[in-house]
Amino acid sequence: MIEFLPDGQRRSVDTMVYSTSEIERIARVAFEAALGRRKKVTSIDKANVLENGILWREVVSQVARDYPTVTLEHMFVDNAAMQLVIRPTQFDVILCENMFGDILSDEAAALAGSLGMLPSASLGSSVEGGGTFGFYEPAGGTAPDIAGKNLANPIAQILSAALMLRHSFGQNTAAQAIQNAVLDVLAQGLRTGDIHNPDDKTCKRVGTREMGEAISLATAKNIARLSS
Repeated sequence: MIEFLPDGQRRSVDTMVYSTSEIERIARVAFEAALGRRKKVTSIDKANVLENGILWREVVSQVARDYPTVTLEHMFVDNAAMQLVIRPTQFDVILCENMFGDILSDEAAALAGSLGMLPSASLGSSVEGGGTFGFYEPAGGTAPDIAGKNLANPIAQILSAALMLRHSFGQNTAAQAIQNAVLDVLAQGLRTGDIHNPDDKTCKRVGTREMGEAISLATAKNIARLSS
């Protein structure tokens, strides 16, 4: 909201509102995700300044009691931004409200080398038969300026499909096969333009099609290996 003051100045006011149920819902998504990973949740807030951060921390701590095998740590958002740069491997599942998440996710993209590397999922409630309703897409969105030019990095889109298989359909083996395939292809040195380093002679620049085909072949091999 922007309002006019008596002296002619303008003042802007934003309100960050979270209810107990909203915090609890997203916290449970984080803890459920952690159960299938390294069993650690880092909850990000600004409880030393913001009232909603105090409530956030209280509710997340309460939810954590239902997940005794998951380790919970609390971290202020400014420290979290620094820790992501210093030692990103310390994190497993990061839980935070929308604005903090928007900022930290872009920082994480820089760590990965490109937004084209990062999948994303907007997860809702559980659906009948198991799984979670979700909307899956690359974190970077669309790139219409390079559409049809065989330039885009398909990895974010492919890993988004892996997230869908894992969280909405419970197909963990297939999801892991895709994730392993991406790692295998990157280990082979294939790079799209956004992550290619021309000074690295061990890497080969490829287009969208070539990268996708390589990951597809590697996925098939991984599925066969994981299913045996």
